Amino acid sequence: MAGKPTRMSLVKQLLRMHHNGIGIKTIARTLCVSKNTVKSYILKVKDSGIPIENLLKLEDPLLEKALLAGNPAYKDERYEVLKDKLGYYAKELTKVGVNRVVLWDEYKAEFTPNYYSYSQFCDHLRQYRRSSKPSMVLDHHPGDKLYIDYAGKKLSYIDIDTGGIIDVQVFVACLPYSDYCFAMAVPSQKTDDFIMALQCCLKDIGGVPQTLVPDNLKAAIVKASKYEPTVNKVLEDFANHYNTTVTPARSRKPQDKALVENQVKLIYSRVYAKLRNQQFLSLSSLNTAIKTLVKAHNQTRMQRKDYSREEKFIADEQHTLAALPTTDFEVKYYKSLKVAHNNHIYLASDKHYYSVPYIHIGKQVRVIYTRSLVRVYYNNEQIAVHPRGLKKSGYTTTSAHLCSEHQYYKKRSPTYYLQKGYRHSEELYLFLNGLFKQDKYPEQLYRICEGVLNLSKKTDQTEFIRAVKIAQDNNNYSYGFLKRILENKMTENTEVTSSKPLSDHKNIRGKESYK
Repeated sequence: MAGKPTRMSLVKQLLRMHHNGIGIKTIARTLCVSKNTVKSYILKVKDSGIPIENLLKLEDPLLEKALLAGNPAYKDERYEVLKDKLGYYAKELTKVGVNRVVLWDEYKAEFTPNYYSYSQFCDHLRQYRRSSKPSMVLDHHPGDKLYIDYAGKKLSYIDIDTGGIIDVQVFVACLPYSDYCFAMAVPSQKTDDFIMALQCCLKDIGGVPQTLVPDNLKAAIVKASKYEPTVNKVLEDFANHYNTTVTPARSRKPQDKALVENQVKLIYSRVYAKLRNQQFLSLSSLNTAIKTLVKAHNQTRMQRKDYSREEKFIADEQHTLAALPTTDFEVKYYKSLKVAHNNHIYLASDKHYYSVPYIHIGKQVRVIYTRSLVRVYYNNEQIAVHPRGLKKSGYTTTSAHLCSEHQYYKKRSPTYYLQKGYRHSEELYLFLNGLFKQDKYPEQLYRICEGVLNLSKKTDQTEFIRAVKIAQDNNNYSYGFLKRILENKMTENTEVTSSKPLSDHKNIRGKESYK
């Protein structure tokens, strides 16, 4: 069965680690992919002839086009079946008389005909047993990792408008080498709040570590797994923007992040306890208090150490962090949308329409949008880019995206129609000039002009000019009135009617009669 290609955000992580000189096995183990996958993508980069630095700058669809021009990758379903049984087989292997041959025979009988060969079965079982070794003391290096977690208990502030108490989450992070800590209150554990807090953390420490180690938070990890966790794509984009990688902690393995777990306990005693009798009227005032207490915590001399966390961080670790990017990260959102008949896509989150070239009408396109920009891709090529629209039910349209007929329609203006009228006759020019002096919606006036110009093409010019004069004399600038004049042939008696003088007799009363 054909599988989906590896996510391009994960491929960027792979390429960045390879570019930094990390070995294939380490990359495969860190990103939870096979060595063959790592090798295949490194080979694809060589075949493409494009430098890794240039590939890392590409948007995901363009990178996918550069590396995966051929057939999609295929995923073996046999491992998905086997991995759920590896724990049972490893346990059975400790029993008397049970060996790998016995277990393979049982496995083969249960999953015939779709099963691994004996050598492949033994290899997967061996890898599983190796990964189940007891924990050990980890040796941390300066600027290597940033552990990330949320405190289990919440803080709160008072809403000054309603008087209600609003509970907030507390984001906690630490650098394991110096044990330098950062904490911040955020409205929730949602992805946007998580990314905002993480960005504030990197600014606070003044640099970027080599990898981020989040707990299995929903904002960071889409699918927790001991072997193959699925990282939130937004977090992968964040890591790519900051030129770092993501290495999630193993599910149900607190020893992987023991230092940040300990930091949470310290935050409880050195922040929570000291704030328990204080009230705050906003999230910003709460965060100001948290920042002050965390700073004091970092400056406190550690037990059995001759220095504080801040002193250790400044002396040995701060200079090892990579530089921050010049621009802040913007969260990317991904949509698959169909181009409507009016060659626009509708972005529901904005309730706004964005144009794409009319040749793509009816096609399914991929949309990647941030807080400021909307990019549209078709077949891994960028076909449109727009600033983010804020007007609900509004349209953001690039004229080059329209067909020639619609471009003409968009370019209409009073000057355009007055010029057409002047080329026909002075009378029509004066008629249209009077038409545009009316207080009507421009679109209505343009339609009237189209109708009047259409009548001029179907009617004899002399007769049409007479009809225009009659309409002007009656101060009626509508298409319907002009059409009725022509249909009723009222232009034939124009000269007789206008030249007939009034009769002079005594039956006509003058102004004296009305005094």
